Amino acid sequence: MDSIALKEKKFNRGITIISILIPLVVAILFGVKIPDAEPLWFVPPLYAFINGLTAVLLVIAVWAIKTGKRRLHQNLMGSCIGLSALFLLMYVAYHMTSESTPYGGEGGWRYVYYVILISHILLSVVIIPLVLKTYAKAYLKQFESHRKLAKITFPIWLYVPVPGVIVYLMIAPYYAH
Repeated sequence: MDSIALKEKKFNRGITIISILIPLVVAILFGVKIPDAEPLWFVPPLYAFINGLTAVLLVIAVWAIKTGKRRLHQNLMGSCIGLSALFLLMYVAYHMTSESTPYGGEGGWRYVYYVILISHILLSVVIIPLVLKTYAKAYLKQFESHRKLAKITFPIWLYVPVPGVIVYLMIAPYYAH
């Protein structure tokens, strides 16, 4: 096995482990409440902003690579990964200190809210290995494979933060603080 194939095998093993661990740890921590913790009522608008910023940076990153600005593309994609991780940390911290806020809307809006929320959650799990695999392809300088995978990864990744903002806007009136 050549060194690139060996590196890719190690990446894939790590990607599989991370892709299983992140949702598992988040699910476990979601059920953990820190006793007597001050609720982090100010966090949801911050993570909604982070979601929105991630979406904007993803679009700019695609523009950057299509216009030959490779270094800018790399920096923006690294920023998007960092923002996604920051979002996740803030989301878990909020839910460890605060009760979940139920959606208070009625009628058809209730169904719209839950369709958006559920698709957002499910795709946020699916996107983890896709982002990591796409990143690994670029890191290993397998640019043709990277481009092919990025065409699948990008629209899904872009979808995840946009409904995150929509869900926040729909539930914001029902937050207690």
